[in-house]
Amino acid sequence: MSSSHRRRVTSLAAIAVTVAGLTTAVLPPAAAAGRHAPAPAIVPKPVRTVVGHASFQLTRKTHIVATGRARTVAARLAASLAPATGYRLPVRRGAVHKGDIHLLLADPGTLAGDRLHEGYQLTVSRNHVTLVAPRAHGLFNGVQTIRQLLPGRIASHTRQAGPWRMRAVSITDYPRYQYRGYMIDIARHYRTPGQVKKLVDIASSYKMNVLHIHLSDDQGFRIVIKGFPRLTAIGGQGSVGTQERTMDPGGFWTQAEYRSVVAYAKRHFMKVVPEVDSPSHTNAIVMSEYGDTKNPRLNGHPQDINCGLNKPPVWNYTGDVGYSGMCPDSENTWAIFRSIIRQLSAMSTSPYYDLGGDEASRVFTPADYAAFVNKESGIILANGKTPMGWADGYATVPGTNPPPGSVAESWLPGATDAAAPVKKGMKVVMAPADHTYVDQTFPNDNSGLGLGWACPKCDLDKAYNWDPGSFPDVPDSSVLGVEAAMWSETTRALGDVEYMTLPRLLAVAEVA
Repeated sequence: MSSSHRRRVTSLAAIAVTVAGLTTAVLPPAAAAGRHAPAPAIVPKPVRTVVGHASFQLTRKTHIVATGRARTVAARLAASLAPATGYRLPVRRGAVHKGDIHLLLADPGTLAGDRLHEGYQLTVSRNHVTLVAPRAHGLFNGVQTIRQLLPGRIASHTRQAGPWRMRAVSITDYPRYQYRGYMIDIARHYRTPGQVKKLVDIASSYKMNVLHIHLSDDQGFRIVIKGFPRLTAIGGQGSVGTQERTMDPGGFWTQAEYRSVVAYAKRHFMKVVPEVDSPSHTNAIVMSEYGDTKNPRLNGHPQDINCGLNKPPVWNYTGDVGYSGMCPDSENTWAIFRSIIRQLSAMSTSPYYDLGGDEASRVFTPADYAAFVNKESGIILANGKTPMGWADGYATVPGTNPPPGSVAESWLPGATDAAAPVKKGMKVVMAPADHTYVDQTFPNDNSGLGLGWACPKCDLDKAYNWDPGSFPDVPDSSVLGVEAAMWSETTRALGDVEYMTLPRLLAVAEVA
């Protein structure tokens, strides 16, 4: 905490005493001992919850009291409560009165285990709600808990009848893992920026803090790259065919739209990790640039980028994988990838850039594969980002040398690809398909949505009943975090994505 922040707070010890005093005053001894009242159903489950017998009632007379940077979070709390309640709750400075909600940036003295500085202390009494956190991210997380403590109709976009009560409670909460991700694939089926923002609303409300966007695959390239207009003009035309269609409609984002999603995610305390898969899963790039003979950034013979199985390359809007590839010895390949990496890195907030790297063995020898990802890793580092890639290739193929600090994402069922990167000293994001791939079909589901290759009976228990730090040769200290992955081969509409994502995202969020 800075010295200026210290001056704004009477004393950290005094705040800790205040929070403890509120808890003691609100919660009778029996409840404080945890012998009676059940804890409210908060997702993710807090570190510690103590329940009282009184309740706080939100009314139109409630004020939200906050100063400094806390006012931004306070204003968003007020805005989120307005549609359902009809209350225009003022955000003000000054004394806290009966019926008010107080948001305070300070150390509550109860977060000794919060090494990530995303924790908060929430105390609900009959007369006040007090939310204290060392950083704004913690306040934001606490606000999500406040919303869950209110009746479920608080999420309505139209005015609902009260009363708006919260059970008296003291909640101490902070996350287990640094990286708590939600991956959305907009390459296999296109999603508009507005649709992705709605998914940010959902993921951030369960305290996920990373938005991983799969921007390119065999079926589509979805972001404008300056100097290479064909990547989207040609590469963004289609999507995987569904319902007996050979091709579904495509689309792409301008860079302004990408920046708007990044900024929206940032306001929700989510950092954006971009992914342009390579060296396989690249058919949309190859199809776009194979004939780009007049581009001054290329050498007039861009056909040498194609190392895929199809010569010449052809479109394939099925879900097939592993047939495409870009040649590591082509300067045109690197002219394209340098521009992609430089521009996406400049627009993204996460320290990581995901190069993909999976399912390339049908096309590349280990030597060629290693040559590609090793060179791309250097370009990523040169653009100020840390390389990240799918563990089955990036961290396991002989000859690959991920730079220090690089991250591998484990996705094979059973996390069988997680031990190899650990042996190389890498951190691992755990996303084993049989636990975190929310695109897998539900049991006894006849919707036609989802795939079943990893987990034909992926019910909620598979997403919930597992421990990322318990796999062989993968100590918890090597686990950077957890990610829920929403692959989009079968999900044409936003409602399809929501149907597959929920409620399993909530389970993954709690595990993380």
